[in-house]
Amino acid sequence: MTDYKQITESDGEILVKTARKVVTEYLTTHKKLKLDDNIQTAYSYESGVFVTINDPSGLRGCIGYPLPDKKLFNALTDAAISAATEDPRFPPVKLSEIDKIIFEVSVLTPPIEIQVEDPLDYPKKIKVGKDGLIIKAGFNSGLLLPQVPIEYGWTEEQFLSHTCEKAGLSRDFWKNKEAQVLKFEGIVFKEKTPNGKVVEVKL
Repeated sequence: MTDYKQITESDGEILVKTARKVVTEYLTTHKKLKLDDNIQTAYSYESGVFVTINDPSGLRGCIGYPLPDKKLFNALTDAAISAATEDPRFPPVKLSEIDKIIFEVSVLTPPIEIQVEDPLDYPKKIKVGKDGLIIKAGFNSGLLLPQVPIEYGWTEEQFLSHTCEKAGLSRDFWKNKEAQVLKFEGIVFKEKTPNGKVVEVKL
């Protein structure tokens, strides 16, 4: 399997449960879990992936890899540990929190640059509920996953503005010809409750 669109709900369950298992092992032993051979074989294709962790108050950590630079099983392991322990916005997750947090895994398509003559046409080239965004300018870069604008009820323009903000740019920087705007799609799976049933998030 090399196409993210072939990922099934049972794959999603395996990926989310693996993320939880990896983090639990790391918080318990401070070692990276070696995944079973069958998981390594099934997810040996290269893919972008993000792991998001939420607690009852909201976001608790989110880190991943937008580009298909690593095999999915490796990228998932690294993203899960980083989301739990290295997101600079939050203190590291403690083992005592593991039964209170929800894991979410987003498997991504490779980003493609949106080509426009006029930057004001960007909103017409993206679709809330389908696309995630990356905005770059110089050394600045910001990414928001496809599910984020749905959660906040943003329009396409607001989505662009918040992605600029994530990149440390002014909110209207997407209107500047120096902005590089890329889009990608994702399939998202998450636990309904901590360590509970895994469902696909319909975007």
